[in-house]
Amino acid sequence: MLEGLDPEQREVATALHGPVCVLAGAGTGKTRAITHRIAYGVRAGILQAPSVLAVTFTNRAAGEMRGRLRQLGAAGVQARTFHSAALRQLQYFWPKAVGGGLPRIADRKFPLVVDAAAACRIRLDRGELRDVTGEIEWSKVTQTVPADYAAAAAKAGREAPRDPAEIAQLYAAYEDVKRDRGVIDFEDVLLLTVGILQDRHDIAQEIRAQYQHFVVDEYQDVSPLQQRLLDLWLGDRDNLCVVGDASQTIYSFTGATPDHLLDFRTRHPGATVVKLVRDYRSSPQVVHLANGLLNQARGRAAEHRLELVSQRAAGPDPVYTDYPDEPAEAEGAARRIRELLAAGVPAAEIAILFRANSQSEIYEQALADAGIPYQLRGAERFFDRPEVRKAGVALRGAARFGANDSLLEDAVDLPSQVRAVLSGEGWTTEPPAGSGAVRERWESLAALVHLAQDFVTTKPDATLGDLVAELDERAGAQHAPTVQGVTLASLHSAKGLEWDVVFLVGVAEGMMPITYAKTDEQIEEERRLLYVGVTRAREHLSLSWALSRSPGGRPSRRPSRFLDGLRPGSGAAAGRGAAGGRGGAGGVERGFAGSGASGATAAVPARHRGPRTVARCRVCGRTLNDAGEMKLMRCEDCPSDMDEGLYERLREWREGEARRSGQPGFCVFTDKTLMAIAEAVPDDAGELARIPGVGVRKFNRYGADVLAICAGQESGGDEEES
Repeated sequence: MLEGLDPEQREVATALHGPVCVLAGAGTGKTRAITHRIAYGVRAGILQAPSVLAVTFTNRAAGEMRGRLRQLGAAGVQARTFHSAALRQLQYFWPKAVGGGLPRIADRKFPLVVDAAAACRIRLDRGELRDVTGEIEWSKVTQTVPADYAAAAAKAGREAPRDPAEIAQLYAAYEDVKRDRGVIDFEDVLLLTVGILQDRHDIAQEIRAQYQHFVVDEYQDVSPLQQRLLDLWLGDRDNLCVVGDASQTIYSFTGATPDHLLDFRTRHPGATVVKLVRDYRSSPQVVHLANGLLNQARGRAAEHRLELVSQRAAGPDPVYTDYPDEPAEAEGAARRIRELLAAGVPAAEIAILFRANSQSEIYEQALADAGIPYQLRGAERFFDRPEVRKAGVALRGAARFGANDSLLEDAVDLPSQVRAVLSGEGWTTEPPAGSGAVRERWESLAALVHLAQDFVTTKPDATLGDLVAELDERAGAQHAPTVQGVTLASLHSAKGLEWDVVFLVGVAEGMMPITYAKTDEQIEEERRLLYVGVTRAREHLSLSWALSRSPGGRPSRRPSRFLDGLRPGSGAAAGRGAAGGRGGAGGVERGFAGSGASGATAAVPARHRGPRTVARCRVCGRTLNDAGEMKLMRCEDCPSDMDEGLYERLREWREGEARRSGQPGFCVFTDKTLMAIAEAVPDDAGELARIPGVGVRKFNRYGADVLAICAGQESGGDEEES
């Protein structure tokens, strides 16, 4: 059980008594260390599997932990998120503690907050609705009641989206609405469990008798409410192992705080403390940049930073690229990715990471234009996809009646059985062309094929029934297999993941750190967020930024201050002009000497964009910054002179094109681009080409059809297709 562990991991695995604090840097094998610790304890008879509760923060992480523990022979250990563990206890003890059935958990808070605002006669726009909901969630995880909100928010340095008294009023009304409807929310699961354990000592003792040993992963993200629940689970015992890294604290806006991790030795003076700093994930070049980011950090978390030591062979240096505008940045990333795919890098090993979800659209479009398959992390859940549900039914049927299934006659092992069954659902040995819906369905099925191959390597005698059981468990935990497509994700949602190639985009002042980060604490959290992004890369890391938001905009942006002194030529403190002074539409890459093909070379221009002009609304003259407004060439709120009939004809034509090419409609043209065409009604190729969203590739492919439709003629698409 201890073979293959490094000395520090082995120290973790054998520290089975009393409080243990593991300070684990990014990529240092913390999950390996704690799962081997649990399994070693079970094998040695020191721990009883059913008496161990391991908690973490995502269903995916919990599912991965359970899978590893099964492989190590400790299948009876409970590995759950805080919420799933609390919900399980709440459902079991509610009839005894309160009586009746547990109230329904509300699917979404927004409708409840809307009704609370109506009751208070307060009008909230969409942004305020989201922000107020966030304040309510923060209040609950920090155990703040409505009457104390204003004082607590001021003490925490939070910038309330509205008057604090109004938010307190909305918070109280929200609780009333829930009570009147007999529902509870996500945070109530923890609050009610805490309440029952505090009030009912008999129930608390029953839980403590069940669980004798606790392991908490990602301990730097624990909120005060979660810490309170953990204290109640523990009672007066100290059989607790916590694992975390203060330098990866990136969720303080939700109430998470690294104080519990940093104060662990104060609360437990005799605790065993182990530091994991051997980085097995990233190359020395990536680790060097990560360490450099933290060396410039300030604050309490920075005082406890870990200096990582890469255990991998040398790789290429990080590449730094500036682009004239955001569309050029997106096209540059897509171009580089096509080169990587052509060189044999799997799409699933490439990620584009950004600070805000609003940045994803332009990269989705660029990848779709380049014919590159992608998946948006945080979108539709894998096991909720229709093709995955159908595949699950087919596999379950084959597992039950396989002996009579002619498809399985020649299938000699589990992977071949799965391939045979899924061939009836649309899986083929070669992927379909393009990046549309057909390709997405194939990628989902291919992910199940790959999962079967991985499953049989860990369990050679596995049957189809075993795989179906594994899929059921993964579906319950939302532990999705890897889908073969480039990943698009925000930095927050990328936590806990890793790829061979990572593109960190939009690394500019105003986005990294983001504009609303004002205080020193908020700025340092932004630095930690970039650190998390950097440490997602195993080998290839690219950081880029745009000098302006839109084509023709003033090139006033500068790269993030966090890169000062780290990127080539920036010096100890780069001046504002460090990235300026270049024309054209291409990007300029900067790497260190010896960075190979992606080193200090000029990038290929994305396309000629014509003379630089500021994008202005053609109705009111206001400068446009929003990408959607720039496509329309008018403010969203300004009146439209769109030809509705032309717009509908364009939509019908787009649906036909999408069906023929097997891709979603937006890959042909987005709705905003169709609206812009219907408003401009171009007469010739030059007018059509000048509409934002109509690039060279799309103009060459669809220009003739679009101009024909605008002229009131039928497009030639069907005739050409036939």
